[in-house]
Amino acid sequence: MGRFAEAVRERVREARAALAAALQTEDAYEVAVAQDELDDALRVARRHGIDVDGDAAPEAGKG
Repeated sequence: MGRFAEAVRERVREARAALAAALQTEDAYEVAVAQDELDDALRVARRHGIDVDGDAAPEAGKG
């Protein structure tokens, strides 16, 4: 599962970066889309037992 796990971690990293960028521009639509992608990526990671907490970044509405 090494390649799959790394792909999921990369997806989470990219989703977190997209969310941060959307929050920076204060674009409500982009924030919603980015948050949805992050939620989905985190759901996939949890379903497969992949730890992504080491890459933690603030999420919308948190911190």
